Amino acid sequence: MAQLVVRNIENEVKAKLQRRAKRHGRSMEEEVREILRDATKNDGSRRKGLGTRIASHFRKVGLRKGEEFPELKGFTIEPPDFAE
Repeated sequence: MAQLVVRNIENEVKAKLQRRAKRHGRSMEEEVREILRDATKNDGSRRKGLGTRIASHFRKVGLRKGEEFPELKGFTIEPPDFAE
């Protein structure tokens, strides 16, 4: 197995890692290994972009394929009045 040495970790980060490891009932070393495993779990798969994820939520809502938006001519847009 490979080894990894991480230097210059802030004392606060080390203390938090120790507390987290204790909560999970494992050594700090094993806790760091688990964090690294979790962080690299989906490394090979490409995440979808925000726009793609939003569009997937609304896929069944709205216009049908080939349908067009009606033109919105003649509408006056007025800014909201926040004075009240």
